[in-house]
Amino acid sequence: MTTEKLKQYIALFGGLLSAVLLFLGSLGVDLWWFNDNTIDTFINVLLATVPFILIVYGVYKNSYILTKQAKEQEQLLKEKGLK
Repeated sequence: MTTEKLKQYIALFGGLLSAVLLFLGSLGVDLWWFNDNTIDTFINVLLATVPFILIVYGVYKNSYILTKQAKEQEQLLKEKGLK
C-alpha cells in the first residue's frame, strides 16, 4: 500500500464521519463534541499516526536485537559475510 492510497483511505473515513454527522443532524441529534472541527482534527491525527505506526513496524521487522530468531538470523548473515 502506498502513502497516497493510505491518505485516500483516511480521507474516505473522514468523509464517512462527515456523512454520519449530517445524518445525525438531520435526525435532530446534537452531539456538541462531534462536529466538523473534531472530524478534521481526528483525520489529521490519523494522517500522522498511521504512517508512524507503519514506520515503527518496519523498524521492528528490520531490527536484529529484539527476538531470538532475529539474533540467530543476524549471526547467520555475519557468518556468510552478508552483514
